[in-house]
Amino acid sequence: MTINNDIEVLVIDDDQDVVDAYQQLLEISGYKACAITDPTLALSMLHRNWPGVIVTDMYMPGLSGMELLEQIKALDPDLPVIMITGHGDIPMAVDAVRKGALDFLQKPLQPNELLALLDKHLPVRQQQIAQRASLTQSAAELLIGDSPLMVRLREQITEVALTTKDVLIEGAHGVGRHTVARLLHQKSDLGDGPYLTTAGDSVQCTADLQRSMIAARGGSLCLMHPQDMPQETQKWLCRFLLEQERLNKKEVRVLAVVEGAPEVQVEQDKLLPELFYFLSQIRFQIPSLKQRNCDILPLFRHFLKQSCQKLSKAVPLIDKAYLNTLSRYEWPGNVLELKNVAELYAIGIVKLAGQERTKPLEQMSSPLDELVDSYEKQVIEDALYLFAGRINDVSNYLQIPRKKLYLRMKKHNLDKAEYKVRT
Repeated sequence: MTINNDIEVLVIDDDQDVVDAYQQLLEISGYKACAITDPTLALSMLHRNWPGVIVTDMYMPGLSGMELLEQIKALDPDLPVIMITGHGDIPMAVDAVRKGALDFLQKPLQPNELLALLDKHLPVRQQQIAQRASLTQSAAELLIGDSPLMVRLREQITEVALTTKDVLIEGAHGVGRHTVARLLHQKSDLGDGPYLTTAGDSVQCTADLQRSMIAARGGSLCLMHPQDMPQETQKWLCRFLLEQERLNKKEVRVLAVVEGAPEVQVEQDKLLPELFYFLSQIRFQIPSLKQRNCDILPLFRHFLKQSCQKLSKAVPLIDKAYLNTLSRYEWPGNVLELKNVAELYAIGIVKLAGQERTKPLEQMSSPLDELVDSYEKQVIEDALYLFAGRINDVSNYLQIPRKKLYLRMKKHNLDKAEYKVRT
C-alpha cells in the first residue's frame, strides 16, 4: 500500500470504529485524510519528504505507538507525529515527546484539540518540504555531477542545510567548498542574515574574531583555515560555541573550511582537539575532480554553455579528441581550473595545463600526407598541444606512422618536450 503527497493526515488506530470517526471528522474539516488499523503498514505508506502529519494511538497490537515513532523518526527525524494516549499515561506521552513526537492528546479525544494541532503543525511541515525541494534544485544547479560522490554530497546537504548546526567543510582548493558554504547559509533559517568570510591567518587575536562574530550576528561566518588562528582565539571560539549550544540560541553559525585532513592538523597541534570536536559534528568532504572523473565532461559543457550565454554567442563544436584529453587530465586545480578552461574555450582559446592556442582544433578530414605543406606545421603543432606532446596519441590522431611523424616534426623544428603538460 502506498500513500501519495495529496494526503495531509495519516491516522493509525487498531479500532476500526475509531479510525472511521477520525476519517469523517477530518474530511468534514477539510483535510485529506487516510486512516488505517494496521500500524505495520505505516512505514510502507510514508517517505522522507511526505508533507503530512501522522496521528497514532499509543497502544496497538503488533507494533506499539512508541515503536512506530522510532521507525518514523529513522525515516525522517522531522516527520511530525502526534501521539494519542489513554488517561493516566502522561509519563509515557511525555517520553514520546522527548523521543521526537510533536505533541500528544488524551482519550477521549477532543476534536477541537486535534484540529488545533493539525492547523499548527501541518503548514510548518509543508513549508519544510517546499524548502527541501528548493534546496534540492539549488544543489543540483550549483553542484553538478551524477557521480556517486556528488549524489551523496547533495543528499547530505539537503539533510542538514535547513538546520543551523556548525559544520566542517573539507576539500582541496577549487573543489567548491565556498559554493557549499554559501548554499548552506542561504537555505538555512539564518539565510536572511549576513554572510561573512574570514581567513584564520587574518585573525591576529581574539578581538579580531569577536569583531567578525558581531558583524555576522544573525547569519553565518565562513571561517577559512581555523587552525591558522592563535590557540587562545581557538579556545575562545570553543567557549563561544559551547555557550550557544548550552543556551540553545544560535547567534552565529560557523561554517569552517579546511584544506587537507583536519585530524593531521590536530596531531600537529595546529587545531585544538576541542575545536575540531565542535566543528566536526557535521562534516562535508568535497571530492576532487579526479575522484569524480565521470563529471568532467558534463561540467565542461555546462561552463562552456554558461560562458557562451554571457557572450551571446553559439556554443562551438567540441572535437572528440579534445574531450578525451579533458577526461584524461588530472585537474590539479579541480572545478575552478576546468571552469577557466571552458571560459577560454568559449572565446576561441584552447587551453590545457598552461598551453594555449588561438582557436579550437578542427576535425581532421583526411590523412596528413594529403594536406598541403604550408598547413602541415600548424596541424602537427595543434595536435602536439592537444595531446601534451604524447607522440602515440598524436600519431593515431593524425593517421600517420610514428617514424613519419618524427620526420615531419624534424622538418618543422618541432620538439615534443615543448608541449608537455606543465603543472
